[in-house]
Amino acid sequence: MKSVIAALACLALTSPMASAFEIGFDWAGLKLCTSGNPNTVANPTFTLRGVPAGTRYIRFRLVDRDVPDFNHGGGVVAWDGSSTVQTGAFTYKSPCPPAGKHTYEWTATAQSGKSGGKLGVAKARRNYPD
Repeated sequence: MKSVIAALACLALTSPMASAFEIGFDWAGLKLCTSGNPNTVANPTFTLRGVPAGTRYIRFRLVDRDVPDFNHGGGVVAWDGSSTVQTGAFTYKSPCPPAGKHTYEWTATAQSGKSGGKLGVAKARRNYPD
């Protein structure tokens, strides 16, 4: 029994681990908005890492963590296997806090179909304005 446990432990240590699904972005090029009236703008460039196998679409959604009920929107893009989603793939309502900084969070959901089939979720947060 000990040899079976030792073999399983060894296998767990030597098997390649699947990397976690991660996204990154920044606010580069985004026109400053602090009026509380967001602009409709093109998405930022997203960097992707560890996209789950079987992903055909990625759904993006922006949430203001300080005002989570405000709908900033997002979009769904067909994923072509690249490590980036370029700006202009969809439009959304820009960050535009009326007073001070807010924390914004993009959620990316990897999907097997355009309307569903969730395979994984990644999130990235940044303050705006930086």
